[in-house]
Amino acid sequence: QVQLVESGGGLVQAGGSLRLSCAASGTIGSIKAMGWFRQVPGKEREFVAAISWSGGITYYADSVKGQFTISRDNAKNTVYLQMSSLKPEDMAVYYCAASSRFAPMSHIWAYDYWGQGTQVTVSS
Repeated sequence: QVQLVESGGGLVQAGGSLRLSCAASGTIGSIKAMGWFRQVPGKEREFVAAISWSGGITYYADSVKGQFTISRDNAKNTVYLQMSSLKPEDMAVYYCAASSRFAPMSHIWAYDYWGQGTQVTVSS
């Protein structure tokens, strides 16, 4: 089992930045990749970014390329999502997820474990 705890959400003005963190614990050795997803009320959870646990290969949704950066610190078992130039449409609950499978990192079904989510609010 893997436990994930997100932090770093909050209120930011449009154009501002936030960094989300996701600390993993438990069976860390089973993790193949970690990702960030986001969800707004009434819509499906959507992929934002992912990173492979060992090689650090990254993958981004087209909507956040050049705006968000995912990174990891294996020593701290933590993944980060640096978000810049935030727009009102980036406002959502952001979820961290971990995958123990060899599967496309952008697919929601690839992920076995989920955090509780952290709210990001962008004021215009």
